[in-house]
Amino acid sequence: MSQDPAVEIVEITTAAWPVFEQLFGPGGVQGGCWCSWFRMNSRDYAAAGGAARKDLVRGLVAAGEPFGLVAKVDGEPLGWVSVAPRHCHVRLQRSSVARLAPGEDAAGLWTVACFYVDRRGRGRGLGLSLLEAAVQYAQRNGAAAAEGYPVDTAGERTPPQDLYYGTLGTFLAAGFVPIERRGTRRVLVRKEFGAPG
Repeated sequence: MSQDPAVEIVEITTAAWPVFEQLFGPGGVQGGCWCSWFRMNSRDYAAAGGAARKDLVRGLVAAGEPFGLVAKVDGEPLGWVSVAPRHCHVRLQRSSVARLAPGEDAAGLWTVACFYVDRRGRGRGLGLSLLEAAVQYAQRNGAAAAEGYPVDTAGERTPPQDLYYGTLGTFLAAGFVPIERRGTRRVLVRKEFGAPG
């Protein structure tokens, strides 16, 4: 792993919840999302406010559901990646970008759903550090493969708020393989952790 020694990766558990809370600040980033968007269906997400979304994800963490990792630089939380088994991300069931092939089994498949890097942490390679750590975390916890749905920027400057899925370049650098283009700017990518036998 090519991680900068100044970067500490923290798994968000109940004990580490304050680290996540510090990174996301009082507003919960992106209109009070608290990284709940993938873990709620559209109707429930729209009906919930920021406080309810925060309570939901804090409850999932308290119940032991994998949630994600925070990157701390010199002790300060500056970056986030959501990584968990695919079934934890209920919104993916209806996503055209994240759809499974007919008859495909999602058992053992983990999803790298989104990233957030504070403006003070941009330009440091935190996205790649977080993705590499997410892969290791998924593998340690029994994943057979990990997938993501990054944005292909095609070399164009893209606003950070449009890159929460991650960039194709970052996923390729971490060893993910493109499976299929999903629309003009999105790509389904996967990384297998070893075939049986």
